[in-house]
Amino acid sequence: MKIIADAFGGDNAPLEILKGCRGAADEFGFSFTLAGDKSKIESCAAQNGISLAGMDILHSADIIGVEEEPSEILKSKSESSMAVGLKALAAENGDAFVSAGSTGALIIGATFIVKRSEGIKRPAIGSILPSAKGPVLLLDSGANAECHAENLVQFAQMGDSFMKKAMGMGNPSVRLANIGTEETKGDKLRLEAFKLLKDENIRFDGNIEARDIPFGVCDIVVADGFTGNIILKMYEGVAAMMLSGLKDIYKKNLLSKLSYLMVNKGFSKMRESLDYKNYGGAPILGVKGVVVKAHGSSDARTFKNAVRQAAAAAKQI
Repeated sequence: MKIIADAFGGDNAPLEILKGCRGAADEFGFSFTLAGDKSKIESCAAQNGISLAGMDILHSADIIGVEEEPSEILKSKSESSMAVGLKALAAENGDAFVSAGSTGALIIGATFIVKRSEGIKRPAIGSILPSAKGPVLLLDSGANAECHAENLVQFAQMGDSFMKKAMGMGNPSVRLANIGTEETKGDKLRLEAFKLLKDENIRFDGNIEARDIPFGVCDIVVADGFTGNIILKMYEGVAAMMLSGLKDIYKKNLLSKLSYLMVNKGFSKMRESLDYKNYGGAPILGVKGVVVKAHGSSDARTFKNAVRQAAAAAKQI
């Protein structure tokens, strides 16, 4: 399994990217192609004692930053680390591509360099959310702010295929994010999408309100990118608040510290289930290859898990 990694994408590149790739290579046996400035990669690795054994370097002296127009990946930044990595994937020189760089640039690059899958109008970002009953796939979570009903139907189809192939689910439950569970609720987009989804050859179980997502009442939540991104960011914020609040409660006094020792195992399990770092990244669905967007603030553990997720998806293709 060869993973192509954008060595200069993300807030903590290249150090945390290199550490994450090294960890994935050691733990899972993957080989890597690192896209980025060769001299800087080698210097960073040497200064931090990171072995580059089993890793090739695809040289690129340029970077596309999050402050730049995403479309520049096809223009002035066509030789950036992200662009050359995507080109390598398109040329089948690797099994998957992972980047913690600009989300917009990655979406455009995946769409026009790797190319859309046959029949797909708009690729979507699929974010894995924790729930009481296991992982839930939310899509779109930010690629398409404005959608037509037909786009939401395609998101449902892509999500159904991903959860079956990459997550091993037999018949995943699909629900439509809405302001109520009744079929008559929602705006024109949601009403039209509901009608179309009912006729699809997937397990469509109706609408879902955002408050029910954490309880795992379905496996796939379909939304336009604007709504999906709000759900995602709120989810991350609430999870962080809960973990921080619980820590503060248990640190208040000696009695609370002692009680923490009694519930530490359960607390640790909850912390692990809520920590986005364990889920690594979000797949870009609807393109001819496995492309995973790692969190922009990825540390080594987060990036390693994004690589693991990408490899799992690549094995099923």
